[in-house]
Amino acid sequence: STTIVLACCLGCGCSADRLPIPTPPSPASWTLVWSDEFGSPDGSAPDPSKWTFDTGGKGWGNTELECYTNRLQNAQINGGNLVITAQQENPPFVCSDGSTNSYTSARLKTQGLFSQAYGRFEARIKVSAGQGMWPAFWMLGKDITTAGWPTCGEIDIMENIGKEPGTVHGSLHGPSTTTRTSDATSIFTLPAGQAFADDFHLFAVEWEPGAVRFYVDSNLYATFSESQWPAGGTWVFDHPFFIILNLAVGGNWPGSPDSTTVFPEHLLVDYVRVYTRQ
Repeated sequence: STTIVLACCLGCGCSADRLPIPTPPSPASWTLVWSDEFGSPDGSAPDPSKWTFDTGGKGWGNTELECYTNRLQNAQINGGNLVITAQQENPPFVCSDGSTNSYTSARLKTQGLFSQAYGRFEARIKVSAGQGMWPAFWMLGKDITTAGWPTCGEIDIMENIGKEPGTVHGSLHGPSTTTRTSDATSIFTLPAGQAFADDFHLFAVEWEPGAVRFYVDSNLYATFSESQWPAGGTWVFDHPFFIILNLAVGGNWPGSPDSTTVFPEHLLVDYVRVYTRQ
């Protein structure tokens, strides 16, 4: 979510000495420790004991076009879902940081309220559709305020861009001494003609010391390990991370909305659940 996803042999299985992918553990081996089922009355704000907001509109390092707000117009509970809404604004919206933006949306996070190292992190999500849209379910290291990015580490559980309706990306980003970041990424693609915006899907990672596994529904599609981390990079996935849900508009990776993009656009989240090993 903070960098353009880079192709990597780690994610694509093209390494000749790739280690065998571990068999995913039984769900019975996990204990639920944190969740939001988004069951508040329609029109409610997200639970402030679980979520806070990032606000501002100066591009977020990716030349994004939206202003993130904490308004109900951009994030509220409806029908048992968290609904993040990206709106086109006319006249342009003056954001909290003084920027002026043609779009508004929301970026929710558990920073300062909940973080955890290791476990299973999952969310059932119906993504937005449309050119220029960039929904994401991801995590940043709790130490970002002191270590900064990318030293804090980033786990992108699910990213989608509107021009790839049937594909999601799962990635890790960390620091490197030889490149801007050290990265591992992979994709999961639905059968031809299907789009993630058509229905809800379960996106998850299972994270343990030295390894992170990525899932769509029941499909394990990538495993990234410390032993295979790129040369020059540092494996920083060994401390608590917090959760982020957001719907970006535009940016370097998805490109800008065009005449085919129909606003308002919506990201629906049925639930977010976090588990630890029993």
